[in-house]
Amino acid sequence: MTDHQTKKIAIIRCDIVSETCPGVGCFMAFNNRKEYFKNYGSNTEIAAFFTCGGCSGRRIYRLLKSLKKFKVDVVHLSSCMQMANYPKCPHIEEIKRTVRNAGMELVEGTHH
Repeated sequence: MTDHQTKKIAIIRCDIVSETCPGVGCFMAFNNRKEYFKNYGSNTEIAAFFTCGGCSGRRIYRLLKSLKKFKVDVVHLSSCMQMANYPKCPHIEEIKRTVRNAGMELVEGTHH
């Protein structure tokens, strides 16, 4: 399978939540093609899994530039960045804007 046939995704997660969450829910949902990953075929892979870098999402812009070199197609914002039972992300709208301005497809969610 060549690179242009493989869809590559990245997952951005909350830096604060990463201290207590190993990311298992995100990976299980992807591996089982559940929730926000249900429409992906077998030719899809997770190419990157990283935190925002802490408030204010300071590392996202830099990492998105790097992801383009690796031909990442889609960026998922993890469920922990958007759910009420986790610390509320005060920069979520700016993070979404940064992903969209980078010209990448944005999906808001992973496993919830």
